[in-house]
Amino acid sequence: MLGWLKTVFGGNGIEKRSAASGFTAEIMAAREAYISGRSGIAELTATAQGCISLWEGAFALADVSGTDLLDRASLALIGRSVALRGEAVFLIDDAGLVPCADWDLRTRNGKPTAYRVSVSEAGGGQSMTALAGEVLHLRIGCDPVAPYYGTAPLKRASITAGTLQAIETALAEVYENAPLGSQIVPFPESTDTDLETLGRGFRGRRGRVLLRESVNVTAAGGPAPVQDWRPQDVSPDLSRSQIAESLSAARNSICGAFGVLPALFASNAQGPLVREAQRHLASWTLQPIAMLLAEEATKKLGSEVMIDLLRPVQAFDVGGRARALATIVQALAQAKEAGLAPGDLNAALTMVNWGENDKAA
Repeated sequence: MLGWLKTVFGGNGIEKRSAASGFTAEIMAAREAYISGRSGIAELTATAQGCISLWEGAFALADVSGTDLLDRASLALIGRSVALRGEAVFLIDDAGLVPCADWDLRTRNGKPTAYRVSVSEAGGGQSMTALAGEVLHLRIGCDPVAPYYGTAPLKRASITAGTLQAIETALAEVYENAPLGSQIVPFPESTDTDLETLGRGFRGRRGRVLLRESVNVTAAGGPAPVQDWRPQDVSPDLSRSQIAESLSAARNSICGAFGVLPALFASNAQGPLVREAQRHLASWTLQPIAMLLAEEATKKLGSEVMIDLLRPVQAFDVGGRARALATIVQALAQAKEAGLAPGDLNAALTMVNWGENDKAA
């Protein structure tokens, strides 16, 4: 208020304001979308939540070495936040990692230098500022235009997510409002009271024989329909709209966006298929994210951090590993009996990409 009085009476009378059209509304809408989620209500579908739960559970099982700050609860929050928002921000505190509900940052050369974070509390949140070294920031799906922001899997598949949400909404409205299981039965002209009484007589009589008198009559100048008592079903035929095929395709695409093989949710999935789906999810989606988190933790926590998701999730062929181990032990025993030097043995292992510096990666 005092600043406004000084501007009007003590200055040149010029008050600066943002002149962009709808600037405040655009900023508010952008922040609302950023806080609530990047892709709208599609995050509430069972398909998306099932994939998110797989991410959350896998991170909660991770083996962490090099630090005690990454506990199970923090890892589960990281997995869920990354799946929903594409990034996770934690404030590094003496007591542990503090999850941040919202954040803003400053960058230099495309890298964050300072953060303004909001921490949720039971009686209301609080905001604070911190340097980049005091914040653990994991992000995936970064765009070269904004490498300091992550994008969620549903954001990268927004059209498919919107299709899935639209189909499930349409199905919900059909099951709520459509006359499913209703039939129209022709009947000779009668009063409304008699028709209501007759309709109530059919209700709830499953498995019984209903006998009603019916005759072909002449009404309104013409004969009654020949079918007489043949009922006509008014349930909507959804098969012609191919909504089942569209729903299945949308679900499979969402699973693919999260790195989950769609066959994992098949009703006839067998053990080998489930193991392959787990291996695919852990190897090609979650373990790379865990390595990004380990690199960020190593940089911010000052110690060498390693995060392993493959062993706890058992994302490998146990029988195949057992056979490989038996073969390796047998080969080592034969090499020892033959008197091979360690260098010769390593050269042989390198030829099959098992030895040191095998150049496999």
